[in-house]
Parts: sequence; structure tokens; C-alpha cells
Amino acid sequence: MHIDAGRPANGCRAPRCLWLTLADPEPRHNGQFIYSGGLIDAVAETGAEVEVLGLSRPDSPKRNGDGDAHVVWRLVEQTPLSHWGSLTSPLPHLAYRCRTSEMRRTLDEMLTQNDWDGIVFDGLSVGWALPRVLAHYRRQPARPKLIYVSHNHEESLRAQIAERQGRFLRRQAVRLDALKVSRLERDLVAAVDLVTAITPEDRSLYRERQPAKPIEVLTPGYEGRCVTRRQITADLPRRAIIVGSFDWIAKRMNLEDFVSVADPLFAAHGAELQVIGSAEESFLNGLRKRAVATSFTGTVADVTGYMDNARIAIVPELNGGGFKLKVLEYVFNRLPIFGLEGSVAGVPLLPDDGIMLFPDHAALAQAVIDAMDNLDLLNGMQQRAFVACRDKFDWASRGQQLLSALAGS
Repeated sequence: MHIDAGRPANGCRAPRCLWLTLADPEPRHNGQFIYSGGLIDAVAETGAEVEVLGLSRPDSPKRNGDGDAHVVWRLVEQTPLSHWGSLTSPLPHLAYRCRTSEMRRTLDEMLTQNDWDGIVFDGLSVGWALPRVLAHYRRQPARPKLIYVSHNHEESLRAQIAERQGRFLRRQAVRLDALKVSRLERDLVAAVDLVTAITPEDRSLYRERQPAKPIEVLTPGYEGRCVTRRQITADLPRRAIIVGSFDWIAKRMNLEDFVSVADPLFAAHGAELQVIGSAEESFLNGLRKRAVATSFTGTVADVTGYMDNARIAIVPELNGGGFKLKVLEYVFNRLPIFGLEGSVAGVPLLPDDGIMLFPDHAALAQAVIDAMDNLDLLNGMQQRAFVACRDKFDWASRGQQLLSALAGS
């Protein structure tokens, strides 16, 4: 298939980009929506014309057709699809839930009505759209640049999650879904002109199967609060925090496993563990019944106050993959970070310098307790992490990177 990278759009008018995503990213309460929303904003700020197709979300003020000179939102009302329906579909659940009849109809209209310079597949959730896009351009002399913006190397991540399922029948179902993820991701990577990986580690995994494919690292930017100076003192509570959203099974598994190990240790040493972020109340209530030293806030409007009243931030993920945007929140709010080996990727933090990493949950929990009153260590860590990251995570450069891909340069 010929790709007309030099069409007039790249010189005489702003590039036109069709952006396929799971859903309206507002409100941006988890890493997926922060990353998608930040990239859409960054590309639009380059002057490109972007039309976004995704599911609507009830908590967002945006409506179908809203937009401005550079971004138009085509938002489709969510149609609940049975979770069990994905078992009989060739699509994995993360893509099946997005392939509603209205999404398919709107995509077909948008492909017909506009002359696109680029089409972005924002995450594997929109992998369902690949056959329709390829079929539309099969008999045309040129097609747009196709870009897959990956949020994780999903094949390896989903296989890892499947093997951690305790119950036999659930493990088999998750394994089946992981095989579908693998097939869809391989098809998408093979078909597009450019893949972006969220970390260098993910890029290496993609290159194992597609060594000739253009693959660029596209780490997130950061536009949240930046604390220019902070001193951790003995006046602060002897408290460590975990910030995140725990709606995804992998996140819940990580949290439950860590709390089961850390809570009795924290209780024995008069320390507090605070978990801040959204999850089903039934899940949080189950943890509350078993916890002594751990509190769970659920959804909060602003996490900064909780960060200001903690000495340490913890990243306890055994799985979950990819770049952790909350790590940037910790760094720029000047919280020293303790995590698991392999749980933090894509940031220039050196172990035993700007971050402390440990092999398992027990070692991590013990290290946090041991460091809780070592204020010199904690203040040195947060300062070195801030200096290492402060000039490396602006969204504008990410927008320019994607615009260059659309223009074929």
C-alpha cells in the first residue's frame, strides 16, 4: 500500500488527524486518561486539526460535537456490553467493550467524510477498528499514516496477569483473553506505519517480533503541581501513601497483596499506610475489615493535601506494566519513592539514589519502616529525584513528536 506522506496537507494546510480512543479522557483520574488527554492536547497545540472518536463518559462536561479550532469530539453514548459476550468474540475484552454498533457506524462515517493525513489508534482498546480502516483504504491510491500509540506492551502484561489468577476457571478465562490480546496487538503493530512505546522496555519487547518496524518511545508529560522546595520533618505523621486508581484487576491484586504484608508490620511499628484513589466500595470495604494500620480514602477531589502530609510514597506493583504517571506526581510533589524492582520504568531515577527498589513486598514494607525516621535519607532522595526529572516531561515535545510522524518527517 502506497502512503502519500507528501500530500498538500503537510505543507499548505494543517495536518488532519483522526484520533481513535477508548473514551473521552475527562475527568483524567487514571493513567490511561491522563496519557490520552495529554497527547490529544499536545497534538492540537501544534496546530494540527484533530477529531476524536470515543465513548462518552457521564462525569465529563463534554458532549458530542463539542470542540474548537483544533479539536472536535465525536462522543458516542456508551452501550453496556456483556462481559461474557467477549468470551465468544475473537476480540479481547478491552477491545470488545469499545466496539459498539454506534462506534462502528460513526467510524465509517468519519472515514468517508474526511481526507485524513493520519489515523491514531490510541491504545489496544480501539484495535477493533483496524479491519474497517484497512478495508476502507484498500482500493484507494493512498492512505493516511497509521500510528499505534501503545499504553503497555499488552501481550506480556496480560500473560503475566493471567498466571497470577488463583482460581483455575478464572485463570483459564484470563489466559484465553490474553491470547486474544496477543493476536490483536500483533496484527495492529504489523499493520501500522509507526508504533509508539511508553517506555524503552516496551520498545524492546515490540522489536523482538518486529525488528524493522519504526518504534519510538513516547513517555508522558507532566502538568500537575510542581513543589519547588520541601523539607520532610519529624512534625509530619509517620505515614506512607499509595496513590492510584484501583478499578483494574491488576491494580487490585497488587494492592491487596501488599496490604496483607505491610499492614501488620506498620501496626507493629506505630506507622500509617494510606491508600488514596478510586475503587469499588465493596473491594475497599473488604480491605478495611482486615486492616489495622491502613486507611482507604476512595475517590478524592485532590491528592496534593494527602501528599503534603506523608513522608514516603510507595509503588507496590508486581504487575500493571508500563509507565506509572503517579511516579511523576510523587517526584514533582517531592515525595521519596520506594518501590518494587521492575515496577518503575521510563523515568531517569537511579536505584539507591532517587528511588529505592526491593525484590518483593516483604522487603519493600520493611524498608519503608526502616526509613520512616531517617529524614536525611528521605530529603536527599526527593531532591535528587526532582533534579533528575524536572526538565524531561513536557507535553509540548510529545505533540511535536507525533506531528512529525504525521508529516512523514
